[in-house]
Amino acid sequence: MRDAYVVGAGQTAFGAFPRESYRSLFATAVERALASVDGLDRGDVDEAVVGTLGVGGRQIGLSGPAVTEHAGLSVPTTRVENACAASGYAVRNAVQAVKSGMADVVLAGGYEVMTDLSGDAAKYWLGVSGETEWERLTGTTFAGTYAQMAGAYAEAYDATVDDLSRAAVKNHANAAKNPHAHLGFECSLDDASGAATVADPLTLYHCCPTSDGAAAVLVASEEVAAEFDDTARVAGVGAASDRVGLFERESYTSIPASEDAAATAYEMAGVGPGDVDLAEVHDCFAIAELLAYEDLGFCERGEAPELLREGVTDADGDLPVNVSGGLKAKGHPIGATGAGQIVELWKQLTGRAGDRQVADANLGLAHNVGGSGGAAVVTLLEGGA
Repeated sequence: MRDAYVVGAGQTAFGAFPRESYRSLFATAVERALASVDGLDRGDVDEAVVGTLGVGGRQIGLSGPAVTEHAGLSVPTTRVENACAASGYAVRNAVQAVKSGMADVVLAGGYEVMTDLSGDAAKYWLGVSGETEWERLTGTTFAGTYAQMAGAYAEAYDATVDDLSRAAVKNHANAAKNPHAHLGFECSLDDASGAATVADPLTLYHCCPTSDGAAAVLVASEEVAAEFDDTARVAGVGAASDRVGLFERESYTSIPASEDAAATAYEMAGVGPGDVDLAEVHDCFAIAELLAYEDLGFCERGEAPELLREGVTDADGDLPVNVSGGLKAKGHPIGATGAGQIVELWKQLTGRAGDRQVADANLGLAHNVGGSGGAAVVTLLEGGA
């Protein structure tokens, strides 16, 4: 099988744009992705794969062709729904199409408009990614689900609220340098730990915002990629599924789908966790970032708080994590999140990240989770350095 490369990428700002159409947001992301590659245009795209949850019930059927047509693409289009991992899986499907030889250039991306709904309606749509009968219909919210995970982790490893807050403080500091971030401001440890409780032990600053936005990535064959300078090779990609309901799993202090997806990606790339130079991980809630450190093999079980305390995952640390601001502060428009992670990695690996550029980064990891762990996808991108 031939290699696949990310040759261009673009996204909208993530934030609150209730007057925007999901079609217009996606068209903007596509336009920016195409503009990032000198010499590639719409006519070169063979097909498209797009991810969305479809919040609010707008255009549930054929929403994929609806957005690609609006973006000026007359190509076969497939919509992927895997909750918050939708566009991470869309990128994976694009990679598979290119590696198999069925396509030379595939556009992969995602989109979501969430802030035009009432709080109650948004809570409903967020909840549909949980186990329906025993979680959502009994009143469990996603904050409540991840709070259970945080509580179990704190009990198992003597972690504190401040340990959760350090992830939030770090990601807000990173987002302050990202012009696309929804919450582009800094916060202190006291701000994060002392904020209002959402679901004990999670405070407001431990929870990602409800965001709108879109992201698009251009995946191309090695023959096409050879024509361009700023490319990143897809060194490995892995995906896994697990039980949708948290209560059905053996442990509340890990996400097995993340472990399995990472193992597949590492094996494909012929690397290990120690080779990763930077990572974008799925931190919908602060506890999710701590779990990701351990599930992805960055440290042993129970050692995630120590990485944060020692600054290992800071922007200038040995392993920068979520230099974009992560879901926590960059934002989380569900269908766009996974592709947005790839956009950030591509920018970092091609030296386009501006004030948040990580020096000497060659191998980047994107980690995208659906729901509380019912699905996960891990992608490894290798730069040209």
